[in-house]
Amino acid sequence: MVNSEKEIYSSRIIHAPIHKVYHAFENPNHLKNWWGPHGFTNTIHEFDLNPGGKWLLTMHGPEKGNYENSSVFSTVEPLRKISWKRQSQPLFDMEVGFKKITDKSTEISFRMLFATTEECNKIKPFAASKNEENFDRLEKEIELISL
Repeated sequence: MVNSEKEIYSSRIIHAPIHKVYHAFENPNHLKNWWGPHGFTNTIHEFDLNPGGKWLLTMHGPEKGNYENSSVFSTVEPLRKISWKRQSQPLFDMEVGFKKITDKSTEISFRMLFATTEECNKIKPFAASKNEENFDRLEKEIELISL
């Protein structure tokens, strides 16, 4: 159920099997190449994809700036759902869903859950377009994965 007051939801059908889409997230060597909006690069310092495991990364902006991100995974259900709590600003809970549509297509979804409507409203004006950029980058990265 979507609570539009405190939640931002984005999804896309990716033309690839679910195991390939999931692999693009679970493998930090692929994840670093597509995570974030166009122009950003990532340095992943720690990636323990288990409940209670940490995900520490630095997102490097295209013009300037390094953005430290710290999160702790809460749920890891392979080929279904990964969720985490952000420990760095902006604070929100994130869920990434994976749903098999056909043998050759997968729906991936991002659900950002905020504590307050005010916090959500700070991110909402640009989140949808930036999530679309993320999905664009994911599609390009998947083309490079051979499983």
